[in-house]
Amino acid sequence: MTQRLKEQYNKEILPTLKERFSIGNDLAAPRLLKIVINMGVNGAVENKARVESAAKNMSQIAGQKPTIRNAKQAIAGFKLREGMPIGCAVTLRRERMWEFADRLISVVLPRIRDFRGVKSKLDGRGNYTLGLGEQSVFPEIDFDQIEFPQGMDVTFVTSALSDEQGYALLRQMGMPFIDKDADGNK
Repeated sequence: MTQRLKEQYNKEILPTLKERFSIGNDLAAPRLLKIVINMGVNGAVENKARVESAAKNMSQIAGQKPTIRNAKQAIAGFKLREGMPIGCAVTLRRERMWEFADRLISVVLPRIRDFRGVKSKLDGRGNYTLGLGEQSVFPEIDFDQIEFPQGMDVTFVTSALSDEQGYALLRQMGMPFIDKDADGNK
């Protein structure tokens, strides 16, 4: 698997970020640390097979086996007991992280119907979470094999010290933000 985005980061993005934020050390520059994909499964209380199906789809998307997430507390109104499986998540690092980020930005996001870009709201610490409506936008998922449409959250965890640095990093990587220009201004 090619590491196109990682090579682009090392050759083009890193020097640009160091110059823009006046950073002397390569390790002090903002970089992508990990990508966390989280899927809360709708209807998992009534049908436990949905969690297994979601985990299977997520492993195809991410390229590694997800962990099943269990409820931390009981909620009687939802007929939810503590310890029941309600979702799955996977954390991508190193080569899988770069490959997934490249695939998400260049292949998956443009496949979304009526796509005009993603919102540019970061979490205050330079991290960005993107919500996807269903898993069928990934080319690894066979549309005919989907038992039920399932959304997911994709979180880009960065080493950025501020939202401005995180935004600049993700913008340079090719994230198609809509709200701001290349300098982070509205």
